[in-house]
Amino acid sequence: MVTSRVPAAVAALLDILRAAPSLADSVHIEDGPTAVNLTDNDRIYVGWQPSGETAVSLVQDFNAAGARTRDEDFVISGYIESRGGDKDMSVRRNRAFEILAAIEDSLRATDAAPEAPTLNGTVLWAHVTAGDLFQQQSSGGALAGLNYAVSCRARI
Repeated sequence: MVTSRVPAAVAALLDILRAAPSLADSVHIEDGPTAVNLTDNDRIYVGWQPSGETAVSLVQDFNAAGARTRDEDFVISGYIESRGGDKDMSVRRNRAFEILAAIEDSLRATDAAPEAPTLNGTVLWAHVTAGDLFQQQSSGGALAGLNYAVSCRARI
């Protein structure tokens, strides 16, 4: 018996993002936290945010009388980072939102990926629902970070 769809959903989200043509060649995609690697200008983290304490938050409840199935609602936390050697913040900010748009597009159904909104059948639905933009200037140039959330509903 499966007690949560979280592990399968996170794995499916990673698979979908890694297969997305708009992300494949230009964005490094990480499963959870990793050591800082400044050689990749654009990164997506799934299941991690710099100031977050949880990778995924979830709640479950019975979906009907009889207690045969449960509904599970959860939010997968993530982080997008775009950095460059220049000081042009608008370029980094725009790039972070381009990457967010690519994530959102990857979760929409298409003829080639009809199961994308269900994270390849692991959930009933999933979509991007929140974000927070962070910006900083350092000796390494401009950096734009964007926390994002993928909200999901599953039946277990």
